[in-house]
Amino acid sequence: GPGDPELLTLKAARTLREADVILCDDLVDPRVLEHASSSARVLYVGKRGGCPSTDQRFIHRVMIREAKNGMKVVRLKGGDPFVFGRGGEEADALRQAGLQVEVVSGLTAGLAGPASIGLPTTDRRHTPGVALVTGHAKDGSDGKNTGPNWTALAQSGLTLVIYMGVARAEHIVQALIEGGLSHHTPAAIISAAHTPQQRQAVCVLSSLVNTIAEQGLVSPALLVIGDVVRVAPMWAAQEDALQERLAVRL
Repeated sequence: GPGDPELLTLKAARTLREADVILCDDLVDPRVLEHASSSARVLYVGKRGGCPSTDQRFIHRVMIREAKNGMKVVRLKGGDPFVFGRGGEEADALRQAGLQVEVVSGLTAGLAGPASIGLPTTDRRHTPGVALVTGHAKDGSDGKNTGPNWTALAQSGLTLVIYMGVARAEHIVQALIEGGLSHHTPAAIISAAHTPQQRQAVCVLSSLVNTIAEQGLVSPALLVIGDVVRVAPMWAAQEDALQERLAVRL
């Protein structure tokens, strides 16, 4: 789940109780481990952008080794392991090693995070759907950038929920505007969703970078871009101030 331990599923809590070994990500709230057996061995294998991270191959090796030694192994992640969580890579590595894998889905942060500020990402009055995309571009084997096609996304009419986008917010905003998205498009930033540290802000696309800087919003954070942001109660509360700010800049 995305932060709050109470958002765990019953199945996730049961699986933790039964685990012999738990490989725990950085973004997991420590209170989640209260569901684990006191005899379980917990290994912290953090992976955070821009920080020292545990090598992915090492994580694979540890899971395979412990499982082949007869241990029940849980790979504990924040959010949903199959949404930008490397769950697919890890499941493939385990299956290739001849091991059984069960995936216990968590709440997807890209949907639950916006919901924490009353923002329904697929409200049909404002959008035909939602796209969950990464803001962290990756270089392919040919050296070319394999990031999202921002022009296509700008023209899609979808709500954009962008993971790992704070560090590249300036590039993302520029690419979306060049792709045809209006400067006035509503946007939201939700930092540390569903935790005591949660902070959030709403603005228009052209002021997104300044809003992040001025309010000190940091990762882990989600960027939500699209007309549906108007549904969030805090948009209505701040709309007059936002319009005044926009008028001054224009």
